[in-house]
Amino acid sequence: MGLLWTDTLDIAIELDEAHPEVDPKLVRFTDLRDWVLALEDFDDQPERCGEKLLEAIQMAWIEERD
Repeated sequence: MGLLWTDTLDIAIELDEAHPEVDPKLVRFTDLRDWVLALEDFDDQPERCGEKLLEAIQMAWIEERD
């Protein structure tokens, strides 16, 4: 089974590997959503995403980077 929106830490790790040049503190939610949907292991419905989930993913990415 692939990644779901609620797999925030795993998504953050994948995003960090896919976009090492990006500062996660500066990512717009529209870009973040698109990047998550583009992850090879991501397997959830786009409409299940909301601002709170994107914020949780961004926070996990920031923590992963630090």
